[in-house]
Amino acid sequence: MRHHLLDNLDPFKERKRAKASTTKRRRTGCPSPRVVRKRDPFRVYGVNVILAHDNDDKSPVIFETTPTYANLFGTIQRAYDTRGGWTSDFMDLRAGSLLRADGGFLIMYSLEALSEVGVWRALKRTLSHNRLEIQPLEMFYPFGGSAQKPEAIDINVKVILIGDRSLYELLYEYEEDFRKIFKVRVEFDEEMAMSDGVIAEYAGRLRALSEKEGLYPFDRGAFAAMLEYGVRQAGRRNKVTARFVDIADLAREAHYNAAAVGESVVRAAHVRGALSSKMERHNLIETRIREMIQEGTLLVDVEGLSVGQVNGLSVLEIGGYSFGKPVRITATAALGKAGLINIEREANLSGRFHDKGMHIIAGYLRSQFAQDKPLSLAASICFEQSYSGVDGDSASSTEIYALASALSGLPLRQDIAVTGSINQQGDIQAIGGVNEKIEGFYDVCRIKGLTGTQGVMMPDSNVEDLMLREDILEAVAAGKFHIWPVAKVEQGIEILTGMTAGQKNGDGRFDAGTVFALMDDRLRDMAKTLKEFE
Repeated sequence: MRHHLLDNLDPFKERKRAKASTTKRRRTGCPSPRVVRKRDPFRVYGVNVILAHDNDDKSPVIFETTPTYANLFGTIQRAYDTRGGWTSDFMDLRAGSLLRADGGFLIMYSLEALSEVGVWRALKRTLSHNRLEIQPLEMFYPFGGSAQKPEAIDINVKVILIGDRSLYELLYEYEEDFRKIFKVRVEFDEEMAMSDGVIAEYAGRLRALSEKEGLYPFDRGAFAAMLEYGVRQAGRRNKVTARFVDIADLAREAHYNAAAVGESVVRAAHVRGALSSKMERHNLIETRIREMIQEGTLLVDVEGLSVGQVNGLSVLEIGGYSFGKPVRITATAALGKAGLINIEREANLSGRFHDKGMHIIAGYLRSQFAQDKPLSLAASICFEQSYSGVDGDSASSTEIYALASALSGLPLRQDIAVTGSINQQGDIQAIGGVNEKIEGFYDVCRIKGLTGTQGVMMPDSNVEDLMLREDILEAVAAGKFHIWPVAKVEQGIEILTGMTAGQKNGDGRFDAGTVFALMDDRLRDMAKTLKEFE
């Protein structure tokens, strides 16, 4: 700097002369001439601090919400004149998030980093060599690179990418450098085990939200309703959701409901009102389906008896809103060798899991009724008035009951809806969406008229998942609606038919007068008839 000062004294002399001439013009009253501003000649003596970490500071933690190339790696700014020319010097260096996080942690969303031009490649290169080069992205300056070439900076930073599991699997599979650089994987569960500590944490978070945003205080009933909502979102009674964002949204709407009626405390009715309003904003399709069932356009019986017909339960999800929809499932059986015919599959409306469920049904029939004779039947199973495709095996037990009715000739109760999958041993297995399915059938029974005998048959292993609406709990307590948990196919058959399912005796035959005996006799006659016919 000393040598530079001695070799460049003119700027200092010009400043002294300019100051003297300004003083003279003020004394004479002459107007000052128009001055064309140039770049400060003393700029070369400045200090451009692009990073300043105190040794006593803790490790920096930077959360970069806009991971563009310049924001992450820094850049060299340019000063343009009136003719379009540009200049830059060391004072135009600007640091990015990677440098500011040196010695600490940089957090950003992986999808944002991948979608920004040039970021992913430069990030891999920087982390592989632990050296940061500050340069502008070339594509933004296609007519000449920067004259500045700063030295590479050694950095020590830990980068944390936030993303979902599918993106991680995609990068791990197809991006070899990703495996080498991002070696630690941490998954955060969206659910927490229910405990006194978690309940206290929920209460604390709710209180903090109320104080921060000026919400009314929540009484015990309101907090219990909020906690019930969290449990329902988790889908298990011994779990509660960790997505407090959803809880906060519900709390704000409950506060609005309380303010709308002039109360200064949020109560359970306000929380339930908020939930009801939220459902009403999303349930247009559900409402239309109920209207079609009420008008008879969609055929669903909620009373009486019928052969080869039973009510199944499906779950539809539209825009994040899920609801249950009853669907009629029918089965027919005749002489032949086609076996089980999945009408949905023949019409290209069946998914892989539904096809698997049909094969499991066939395996169950063979294990029960084909040990001493061949299965000589052609049975078709169909989801009536279903045109948008069927997937999942949660209706496999329902299909078994419809087929058992078609083979035995015994009618099934139509005031009961059935859900649950089966295995080849006849065990009823857990399914998803049990609350939505029960609530969907209850709503249909309510609009058609509750008889006091209606209900839903569900897997016994789903009992811990039940978090039903308040009106359904009241209907069950009053005996107007029923829920039957079943663990075996035999239990379900006895509930639907009112007859004993039957067990095999010492001769390997089913006890006479049972449902399985009627099915076995029909299959035996069909096998004998087909043999005689051939």
